[in-house]
Amino acid sequence: MINVLFSARPQLWDTYHDLLIEACATKGIAINLGTDIPAEQVDYIIFAPNPTLTDFTPFTRCKAVLSLWAGVETIAPNATLSQPLCRLVDTGLTQGMIEWVIGHVLRHHLGMDQQIKNQNGEWAPVAPPLSKDRPVTILGLGELGAACAKALVQLGFPITGWSRTPKSIDGVRCLSGSPAEALKDAQIAVLLLPLTSQTENILNADAMAAMAKGAFVINPGRGALIDDEALLAALNSGQIGHATLDVFRVEPLPADHAYWAHPNVTVTPHIASETRPETAVEQIAENLRRAEAGEPLLNLVDRTRGY
Repeated sequence: MINVLFSARPQLWDTYHDLLIEACATKGIAINLGTDIPAEQVDYIIFAPNPTLTDFTPFTRCKAVLSLWAGVETIAPNATLSQPLCRLVDTGLTQGMIEWVIGHVLRHHLGMDQQIKNQNGEWAPVAPPLSKDRPVTILGLGELGAACAKALVQLGFPITGWSRTPKSIDGVRCLSGSPAEALKDAQIAVLLLPLTSQTENILNADAMAAMAKGAFVINPGRGALIDDEALLAALNSGQIGHATLDVFRVEPLPADHAYWAHPNVTVTPHIASETRPETAVEQIAENLRRAEAGEPLLNLVDRTRGY
């Protein structure tokens, strides 16, 4: 039996305990899952950011750290982490993100706010363009970005995708040079990049200036991908018509933040997608099986790139 330390917020223990043991059992693995296993006896760590574990040095026997989050920016830079780190790619999280992104892209594409907010008796029949005439750029072509790009292609949108390294996706114009080039004339931009030192403030004043006048920004990625002051300025000038923001530098977003009061900002409280425990445990169990069998781990983080 292998010792697996569950290091996450206490409220997640009841949610994951039985699911993890059952998922491992289906893989033929018996685990001793606990929250207080002595460091020198731990074989694997299942981790979500929490204040009780910040120093990985004592875990000399640990073979891998398996994240319960898709984002690993809070753990990947940890200098004490010498063990392999795997990020979570959860099919439930991916599907949830596809649905949220498509919903908000279609909301802005169809101009739904105009009808929803203005039931004032004025008959103003203005038909929206077809999807083929609404260029969309997705910054980030990882698991989530690629999935959203493919779904939007199926709806007829011309999609440009940008990533730090070259990618190839059927039906998507894939770029890896300047983000401003990818954003040129885009009417909708969706941000799904990981947060690293290279991607922080990637949507800055220059990047937004490259977009079509009155374009829409949709950010379900990470708050710090956006230069907040630059976005507010672009909203006030009309360069950006509306921003739908799900993630922020500080969460919960402070009640006095300018985004709450801005008429052209929609704030959603980090709900674009959520890890689904019943599907997340499948990857955790598979990685435990792989590690024990000496096979390559799934979704291994490249520490030099930060994701």
